[in-house]
Amino acid sequence: MAGSIAAAGHGPGALDTVQKAAAQLEQAAQGSPQLTTRGITRVIVERPPFDVRDYLWSGTVGVATLAGQMAVVLFLTFFALCAGDTFRRKLVKITGPSLSRKKITVEVLDEITAQIQRYLMVQVLMSLLVGVATWLVYWALGLEYAPVWGIAAAVLNLVPYVGSTVITGGSALVAFLQFGTVNMALTVGGASVLIHIVVGQLLTPWLTSRASSMNPVVVFASVLVWGWLWGAWGLLLGIPLMMVLKAVCDRVEDLKPVGELMSA
Repeated sequence: MAGSIAAAGHGPGALDTVQKAAAQLEQAAQGSPQLTTRGITRVIVERPPFDVRDYLWSGTVGVATLAGQMAVVLFLTFFALCAGDTFRRKLVKITGPSLSRKKITVEVLDEITAQIQRYLMVQVLMSLLVGVATWLVYWALGLEYAPVWGIAAAVLNLVPYVGSTVITGGSALVAFLQFGTVNMALTVGGASVLIHIVVGQLLTPWLTSRASSMNPVVVFASVLVWGWLWGAWGLLLGIPLMMVLKAVCDRVEDLKPVGELMSA
């Protein structure tokens, strides 16, 4: 095997080989212009040739965009933490001179803080559970670097639905490369799917609805809607935003029917 690797190192690169094969397929698929029976030239619109580097470049741009968005989120979080309770005091101040309005505002802010704290606690506990379960199952199946997969599963579990898909697909691919059989790839991928179904689809929505007093249907629908609007960040922030909305609806008289509809 070492000899084949060494031989491959002196030959053309994998990228050049893929590019050459794509060019040959593109050339075979193209036909030369032909003349019709009346001498009219048929026009063939040629597509640009397939270039692997273009796809690699687009993927690199996507990663850079995600890194930039993450940096913006980190800066916003940092400045929000530095601000302390400044915005809280300002919100109480701008509600007006009425003592009842100030009391309602304080109650809403306290409820939002408590619900988000409980939600974050649930997410951290479920992520730890997913990470430990993934580590133990992959170790039992003989997959290499099982602790690394456990850490990755715990971190990506914070992104609903997308994180589990990435772990399942990536671990199945690595299992196929390691064991060389489709059965082991399906076994590893199936184990990951089972873990995320039990934890992510059963335990997490139930505990989240208990922690936030929201209906599980509302929790699931909020993830879908905000994920459709904002992508990965919508999946991450959708449930906290709905918690804020419910806390406001529960304290405002005209919006109490909406809060009741969202309640568990």
